Amino acid sequence: MLLMRHPVCRALAAVLGLAGTALLASSAVRADVKPNPRELVPAAITVEARAITSFNRVGAAGTRFGRLDFRGGLVLTSPDSRHFGGWSGLVLDTDGLDTDAQGFAAVSDSGVWLTGSIVYANGKPAAIKDAHLGPLLALDGKPLKRNRDRDAEAIALVSGTTRKGSVLIAFEQNNRLARHDVSSDGFSRALQLLEKPRGAGDMRRNNGFEAMTVMRGGPHKGLPVALSERLYDASRNHTGWIWMPGGAQTFHITNIGDFDITDIASQDDGTLFVLERRFRWLEGVKMRIRRFDAAALQPGKTLDGETLIEANLEYEIDNMEGLAVTRGKNHETVLTLISDDNFNRMIQRTLLLQFALPEAVTAKTRPLR
Repeated sequence: MLLMRHPVCRALAAVLGLAGTALLASSAVRADVKPNPRELVPAAITVEARAITSFNRVGAAGTRFGRLDFRGGLVLTSPDSRHFGGWSGLVLDTDGLDTDAQGFAAVSDSGVWLTGSIVYANGKPAAIKDAHLGPLLALDGKPLKRNRDRDAEAIALVSGTTRKGSVLIAFEQNNRLARHDVSSDGFSRALQLLEKPRGAGDMRRNNGFEAMTVMRGGPHKGLPVALSERLYDASRNHTGWIWMPGGAQTFHITNIGDFDITDIASQDDGTLFVLERRFRWLEGVKMRIRRFDAAALQPGKTLDGETLIEANLEYEIDNMEGLAVTRGKNHETVLTLISDDNFNRMIQRTLLLQFALPEAVTAKTRPLR
């Protein structure tokens, strides 16, 4: 999102106590000018990581927050590239934490892709290695020209891995879902655009496709699912679509407290997890994650899931926008989040946070065999 139309950074400034409206105004102007990737070429970059050892900012003991266990987090920066930032979508390879490193891919709302591996130490995120960054390309193989064309907000694996496979990317503003191949050379040009669903034209320019996944299991395995950031039905519930064989069909998710949808991710049993964000002048920024059973996703239905966690700026959050879901060594669900710093590095951060939903909770969501 463009920062001048988005209050997240101003809320963070107020909560964190940065002084002076002049400073805020000047930082907002700088943050709103995203780097243009027109001349960017794919290249390796260095990503530096500082560990977050406690999810609670005051360092209170404990790792359980809501239904989730906090595994650890990282504050990410890159001295190599001014294009590092704005990360709005995240996907991880599905091998869980069985190795010391796990491949990932992310997309930025400035029209840039990032690949690499999360390095683990004692089961916690510790570093980023083998990072590469490059521009997203249009159907004609050229870099995306306009800001509205570059606003990538979500990414999901269609097949393979983040090093050799196929991904789907959701774009906001110029709303579309585009398929790209991924190889050791990075992301291919856009190879296919999915047909837009009926009703998608009602989305406002900056409240369009914000969340997207490809179902990894359940009755709709292999089908794309997308949600608008802020398109409501008559009951003010959130609007989404599932691309069925006969065309995209509408469903809804209950609106609790007017949070905005920022991402959705699918587990291997079809369970869905939705990441949400809310801003209020008197409370700052909040985030929430909800879980939905696979069987609940049906065209024409309204889903009402379980809240797993809700957090405000008393905790280590920022503008949380990307969500990936995998399995851990003990088959627990692992949720990995990334934040969009709006290229406003003075008062916002790129955070990578990781939580686990214990097996005792997730087992009941698996389909009967």
